[in-house]
Amino acid sequence: MVITLVRRVTAACVLGAALTACAATPHQAPRPARPAPSAVSATSAPPTLAPGPGGLTPVFKHGSRDRGRTVALTFDADMTADQGARAAAGEHFDNPGLIAALRALKVPATVFMTGRWAEEYPDQARSLGRDPLFEVANHSYSHYAFTADCYGLPTVSGDRMRADVERAYTAFRKAGVPDARPYFRFPGGCYDRRALKALTPVGVTAVQWDVVSGDAFATDAEAVSRQVLEGVRPGSVVVMHCTRSAAPTTERVVRTVVPELRARGFRFVKVSALIGS
Repeated sequence: MVITLVRRVTAACVLGAALTACAATPHQAPRPARPAPSAVSATSAPPTLAPGPGGLTPVFKHGSRDRGRTVALTFDADMTADQGARAAAGEHFDNPGLIAALRALKVPATVFMTGRWAEEYPDQARSLGRDPLFEVANHSYSHYAFTADCYGLPTVSGDRMRADVERAYTAFRKAGVPDARPYFRFPGGCYDRRALKALTPVGVTAVQWDVVSGDAFATDAEAVSRQVLEGVRPGSVVVMHCTRSAAPTTERVVRTVVPELRARGFRFVKVSALIGS
């Protein structure tokens, strides 16, 4: 299952109505990462944000607006814990054509991967994790929501949130991903204070976005491309998807927006570069 109607999440953060954690500032000073289980190699220490108020897991939504025309394309590799039968029946939760396009265009990107996806596609997970063009980050193991009423997703209980995230890192390690990043994206983008507190011991930075591509379940690649091009600003984080069955236009969108944004003077970077800048 992928993010649907993510505009509502962004609107909720803007209004500050429901999720008090949405007010977390994206411009906290970077600090050395505290490694999550199997998240960081011995030679790598990617930047993370300092804990938020009350020591809560920090939340990053976009980078600096005045330190160059950089933009991070992020792709959610979604697969819930209970979708194995659908994959066995032929549903494609991967998108090799999209990854090939990113490589051909030489676009650095961050892939937020569920542990279940890594188990289903270990060769692809390993390939992404070992390609310096990409960085693999955590999108939970199960893709179950960390709050109630999150676009119909099943929910993970509060006492299982930390274990679900750590289980994803274990799945990455078993698939051969050597250096998964200490960044976490909440399924559906849904989180609250309880969820942020539950993940504090893991040492991750929660990564949201400021540009919703609208590629989930979209059939009009031109409309999605326009939405991305109209939304990108310096430091933007764009949320897209890496699932053929639920986001079939994404490869075409990437082939359209990448040259256009480069023509506008934008440079593509990974999320880690934005956090560290």
